[in-house]
Amino acid sequence: MKLQRTTNTNEDFRALVVLLDAHLAVTDEDEHDFYHQYNGLEDIKHVVVLYDEDQPLACGAFKAYADGVVEIKRMFTVEAARGQGLAVRVLDALEAWAAEEGYAKALLETGKRQPYAVRLYEKQGYTTIPNYGQYAGMENSVCMEKELR
Repeated sequence: MKLQRTTNTNEDFRALVVLLDAHLAVTDEDEHDFYHQYNGLEDIKHVVVLYDEDQPLACGAFKAYADGVVEIKRMFTVEAARGQGLAVRVLDALEAWAAEEGYAKALLETGKRQPYAVRLYEKQGYTTIPNYGQYAGMENSVCMEKELR
């Protein structure tokens, strides 16, 4: 398996995001339109795609949020490859890249209806924080942060 650093124009990343959005349309229920408006790809310049040979299995991205802070976005693993630690590898690669770029902190938003995601981030050292920005007041949102190496 290999990790590839790329951008929001990567076709494999875009294909994985289509699968992610279909999954979130189910789990976010009637709040999907609200969340979806904040998941555009235009501001995302840093993307990691994990491949098994030529097959894209997982992805994630980050974008600048504030001075010294990135926001982790678009984390996804195809269903057939879940439970193999692929998301951890993608997240580690994103954090390392962000640190190389001079960022000191990563934050993210996930949902209470994605308990597997909450557990992943907790295991990777993220702690829950008050909901930030557009997620303030959203009962389903879980916002988290982590100091980068």
